[in-house]
Parts: sequence; C-alpha cells; structure tokens
Amino acid sequence: MKKQMTAALALLVISAMAFTGCGNKTKATEAAETPKAAETEAITEEIPATEEETVSDQDAADHVAALIDAIYVQERTEDTDVQCAEAKAAWDALTDAQKELVSGDFADPDYFGRDTGDASLDDPLNGDGIGENEILVVSFGTSFNDSRAADIKGIEDALQAAYPEWSVRRAFTAQIIINHLQAREDEKIDNMEQALDRAVANGVKNLVVQPTHLMHGAEYDEMMETIEEYRDEFETVEVAEPLLGEVGADASVINADKKEVAEAVVAETVTEAGFDSLDQAKEDGTAIVLLGHGTSHTAKVTYSQMQTQMTELGYDNVFIGTVEGEPEETACEEVIKALEEAGFRKVILRPLMVVAGDHANNDMAGDDEDSWKSMFTASGKFDSVDSQIAGLGRIQAVQELYIAHTAAVINK
Repeated sequence: MKKQMTAALALLVISAMAFTGCGNKTKATEAAETPKAAETEAITEEIPATEEETVSDQDAADHVAALIDAIYVQERTEDTDVQCAEAKAAWDALTDAQKELVSGDFADPDYFGRDTGDASLDDPLNGDGIGENEILVVSFGTSFNDSRAADIKGIEDALQAAYPEWSVRRAFTAQIIINHLQAREDEKIDNMEQALDRAVANGVKNLVVQPTHLMHGAEYDEMMETIEEYRDEFETVEVAEPLLGEVGADASVINADKKEVAEAVVAETVTEAGFDSLDQAKEDGTAIVLLGHGTSHTAKVTYSQMQTQMTELGYDNVFIGTVEGEPEETACEEVIKALEEAGFRKVILRPLMVVAGDHANNDMAGDDEDSWKSMFTASGKFDSVDSQIAGLGRIQAVQELYIAHTAAVINK
C-alpha cells in the first residue's frame, strides 16, 4: 500500500513539473499549461490512510506541495478557483512540523506561511458599476501585502483622487501571483482578460490603460497584445506611458520622466538614510545602489540611460544595478567593482522597481548567499551594507508622474 501511495505521489510531482512553466524570479511571465481535469482531480484527492498505515509527515507535506505547484501557473482555467481553495485547506490541515517539510518545484513553507503584512489594507478594485469611463491600472503584481497596498494601491488611489469622474480598476498580468493571493488571502484580483471582460460587460465606452511598468519592456508588449484583442469593444482606447517614458535609441538618451524619477528616488533614499543631502552621503563615503529587475529585451538600454541620468544630475555616488545583470554593466560583480574603484566603503541598496516585492525582499535584501546584500557583504570591500525596502509607487512625486501620463491621454 505504501509503495503504491509513494509512486502516486511521485507521479503527482512529475505532473506538476510538466505543467508548470514559471519560476519565482526570472520566468514569472512565461506561459504554462494547466493540468487536465483528471490529473487535477488526482492531485486534490485526499491521501489514503488506514488504521494499520498512517500518512507520514513527509507524505502529507508532499501532497500540499503538489497542490501548490498545480496553481503556480501562468494560465487561469475553470478549475483554478477550486484548486486555490483546496491548496489552502490542505495547508491549514498540516501541523507546524509538516508545514516545514513542504517542498516542490515551486512550493515551500513561505508560500502560505510567510507574513507579508495585512492584506485587508489592499483593495482589488474588481467591482462592477464602472460607468462609461474607466482607468484600468495594469501591474505585474506582487504577493507581498504591505508593498501591494503601499506601491500599487498608492498609485491607484492617487489616480482616483485626480480623476473622480473616472472609475479606476485593477488588473495584474502575473496569474501566478493572482493565484497565490487568492489561495492565501482569498483576495481575487482580475487578470487582463477578466478586467477587460468586466469593462465590456459594464458598458465602458472610453478606456484608458495606465501601466505601472517601469519601461516599454516584455511585460508592456504582452499587455499591448491583449489590449489589441479588445480594442473594437470600446469607442476609445488610450494607453498611457509607463513610468520612464520612451526608451530611446542608446544610453545617451534621457528625458524628463527619467529625470523626475531619478530625483525622487534619490531624495527619498537620502532622507531615509538620515543624510541632509546626497553630497553629505558622498562625504561620508556612502554610495547608493538602485536595483532594477533587468531584461534581455531591447528596452534594457533604459537602465544604462538611468545611469546617464544620474551622471547628468551630478549624482556620482549613485549606481544602477539589476537582478538579472542585463545590461552587463549592471551585474552585481560589476557594480561592486565600480564602487570599489570610486572609493566608497558604505552602501545603501534600494529597489529601482515600482513595487518592493519578491526581488526587493529576497534578491536584494534577503539572507541567502546570492542576494545583493550578501554578495556585497561577502566581498569584504565595504564597512556597511544597508537596505531600504520601498517601491517607487509609494513616492508622491512618482504618483504625480503617473497622473501626468494619464492626463496626457485623457486630454487627447
């Protein structure tokens, strides 16, 4: 009996691996197939046990891991709601010791167990009664509750206050995150298709889409493809600029959007660090490293342009890095070398990301040996390495820039 059960569990894990295509970091936007109905039913069946044979702690944990892996996908299906509920119920049924044993292709104890703040502070903005005019705020999304409320909701609230005659609604593009929040918090956030279907069903005539994306990158391109499929459903559809505006041809190209963002995030960093000015930080031997995601998309030149912008502003102790190390000069080892050559002995890490989510908390400030904080510390070249976990979306000047981008298309 135990051999049969173990074999079945092994098949479940293999099935979950076959049908999941998105990683926690660099593959979060890749599409993935979803298990067929029969396989989904097999995953969600209770683990059998008899009086002679009880389920081991590891078997119980593996069962939950398979359920989590089944919803760690970038495609919503008719089974998603049930799968999310069953994964949470199975997790709640585990003992504390069993929860620590949860490990799958993407599953771990933090999926349900990590405290990321109060989800009730957020608003999924998925209501009907929209009216004829809608501003749809499109974000990649985050499962970190505090950051979602401060960064994404912060932008949405600012837009609603600026345009009270328009209805602001939300869409996330990462189904993996949508599923995570639905399973863990019972918070249901629309994906792009759901949000656009809701707009059509509510009789929206004029649709303005405001992406919270940093640049015209891969996620922006995917968003535009979806919008094009719905364009004929509305009288007017306008898409506002992402945060940093147009990309430009090479590293020398900068614009007013990049300048405003550079000034805003540096000012916030300096203030939070307790300095009166950036010059004072420089005199103290302190450099600021602003960490973006990085991309292989042609828009990666945007990061080089932001470094150019810092130089143009005279911010010679501000450096741009990326998690992915693309472009190459933004890789961690390259940034460490640049700081060492410039003679800086103290470092402040802060995300150059709209939302302080997984990358900010783990890749930048996490305790694992491959985080930027750990690698800077391990280099032995710095007296101190501090982190500020705060997204761009909570900065008032950034919110005002989004309002300006929205105004530009509404006024058309």
